[in-house]
Amino acid sequence: MARRVRKEENYLRGLARAAGGALLFGFPLLMTMEMWAFGAHMGRWRLALFVLVTASVVYGLSRFAGFREVTSPLDDLLDTAAALLVGFVVAAALLCMFGLLDPETAWREAVGMIAVQAAPASMGAMLANRQLQRDRPRRDDEDHAGYPGQLFLMGAGALFLAFNVAPTEEMLLIGFRMSAWHAIVLVLASLAALHVLVFTVGFAGQHDSESHLRAFAHFTLAGYGLALLVSLYVLWTFGRLDGGLSEAVRAVVVLGFPAAIGAAIARLVV
Repeated sequence: MARRVRKEENYLRGLARAAGGALLFGFPLLMTMEMWAFGAHMGRWRLALFVLVTASVVYGLSRFAGFREVTSPLDDLLDTAAALLVGFVVAAALLCMFGLLDPETAWREAVGMIAVQAAPASMGAMLANRQLQRDRPRRDDEDHAGYPGQLFLMGAGALFLAFNVAPTEEMLLIGFRMSAWHAIVLVLASLAALHVLVFTVGFAGQHDSESHLRAFAHFTLAGYGLALLVSLYVLWTFGRLDGGLSEAVRAVVVLGFPAAIGAAIARLVV
């Protein structure tokens, strides 16, 4: 009985950390004007796909940072539901507190605004449980993530950081001002930053037995490829690819830089 009570107390503490993480990771976008407009006017099918992608990523993160020490699929599903619920509640509460949602707001606009803002909040809720817990015991999954699991975490990190800057007009402005040479230099800088952060600085999560050449091929190139794919998806979600091909390529390269940084940081979670 005492053990069960202790588990429930730990779970509640996990939810409290999740709320703190949702505030920490979701707060910047909650005060971004572009996000309010996207949430209100984004196409419903794009919004539905985005929510589905978010739920899938949060479920994957629960395999490595869930609120419980157990690793069964059912518990991970419950953790995912809890993180999404926390994200939606925190997003709705802050939007109401800032006066962006009121009884006169159309239901369609309110749902869109909350759903878009809840995405980073939900991911933050799950990630904060890993980062904010003291003396957190390691879960079995953490030592057996494998190559696909490592790539998934890199993709999740790329999605999270890319999502935080993609809605802004500056992404398109930087791409517009860049020349082809600027784009090439930025690609090389992104690859260098991703490789250095993960395999040279010596952060936790780095595997000393991996050679730099093998690490570059298996993780740096793969991680940057994921960062570009994530950037392409996020820009499409926000309708940022409606211009010509050249503008779209440069926008993807620009967003690929912070996405690569996000991929590198997420790689260190395992």
